[in-house]
Amino acid sequence: MTVALIGFALVLALVLMRMPIVFAMGLVGTIGYAYERGGSILDERGLKAAMSMVGRQITDTAQDYGLSVIPLFILMGLFVNKGGLARELYAVSHVFLGHMRGGLAMATVAACGGFSAICGSSLATAATMSKVAMPEMRRYGYADRLSTASIAAGGTLGILIPPSVILVIYGLLTETSIGKLFIAGIVPGALGILFYLLAVRWVVFRDPAAGPAAARTPWPQRLRALRSIWAVLLLFVLVIGGLYGVFDVPPLNLTFSPTEAAGMGATGAFLIALARGGLTLKSTFEVLKESAVTATSLFAVLIGAQIFSNFVNMAGLPEALLGLVTAFDVAPLTVMLMILLVYVILGCVFESLSMLLLTVPIFFPLVVSLGYDPVWFGIVVVVVTEISLITPPVGLNVFVLRGVLSDVSTGTIFRGVTPFWIADLFRLALIVAIPALVLFLPGQMGP
Repeated sequence: MTVALIGFALVLALVLMRMPIVFAMGLVGTIGYAYERGGSILDERGLKAAMSMVGRQITDTAQDYGLSVIPLFILMGLFVNKGGLARELYAVSHVFLGHMRGGLAMATVAACGGFSAICGSSLATAATMSKVAMPEMRRYGYADRLSTASIAAGGTLGILIPPSVILVIYGLLTETSIGKLFIAGIVPGALGILFYLLAVRWVVFRDPAAGPAAARTPWPQRLRALRSIWAVLLLFVLVIGGLYGVFDVPPLNLTFSPTEAAGMGATGAFLIALARGGLTLKSTFEVLKESAVTATSLFAVLIGAQIFSNFVNMAGLPEALLGLVTAFDVAPLTVMLMILLVYVILGCVFESLSMLLLTVPIFFPLVVSLGYDPVWFGIVVVVVTEISLITPPVGLNVFVLRGVLSDVSTGTIFRGVTPFWIADLFRLALIVAIPALVLFLPGQMGP
């Protein structure tokens, strides 16, 4: 256990020294594995075992069919962005909510939720919606702190509402059903939208001038706007409906695996973007290139995490933690709350993917041994990760917005998101207290 904790501390130190997380985890994992196998980092037998483990891990990851879901979902999100669907989602949300005080901020949150359902990336959602929603909110005199906060917070929904790349990576790390993880994310994602809407209402209750009401849109115009989002609904039904077995009825009898659903989604997004004139030969090449670069980066980080996980497991840290919990007779809920506290603290200094890859190999065996459902734990981890995306000092969504909106200070955005991450804490408490909110829909899927 001591060796594993030293390794964990070394990874933290290297990351804080700005070493990329993939190299930090890979380096410490390799050296630690060699030490565990040979009793010394210079022992020839240990070094050979470590090199063999690293090579095997790289080969297995490159040949893992399940990982093909990652580039396909990334490709789907990029094609969706090229198809202009984010603008249409915002337009529909605007006509239904814009007439209320704070309505444009609520429309932004709702549009972020819809875009997340076909994008799967928090950063892409935040960056895209900043270009769509920010000019409109400024035109109606919204305070920058509310405008940017609604975009940053709404963008976090991208890693929870399916399809989600983070959920895919968690499923691959823990061998948990990706289909069940996707379905489990629907209710917590909807709760996230609801709680963010309440956060907006709280802000405008305290300061009505922060979100003035826009003009009311007539009902005929609202109904016409609804017709424009058929593509969004079609993609969502195609991907999630296929996973959930909606098409498993005569004469279709179709059920998608996660990879098949991702392939169908990417193909559908490509055809929609092509039909709307959003693609040229040059932009298609750029989308393919960006998808390849992003997927390669994720694969590299995943390999580093698995190398570090092999070291942690060989050092016996999960078993040692379980032994400590058993020896002190700590209630499972108390252990769970302590783990969540660790995530909240790490979220203040680590970006979301790094935090997930670093901690899941350590905490997952302990959580499962205490009787918690792995699907439930995955959703809880992602919700905590969402909080980290908007909490100082390393709220990644905040810095994405700061890069896009150079005239808004980082401090303004962080002050604005405070009610939103507080709302997230309430949502986290709710799904921890009532696991059925997460597990009901996956329970209907069968084994």
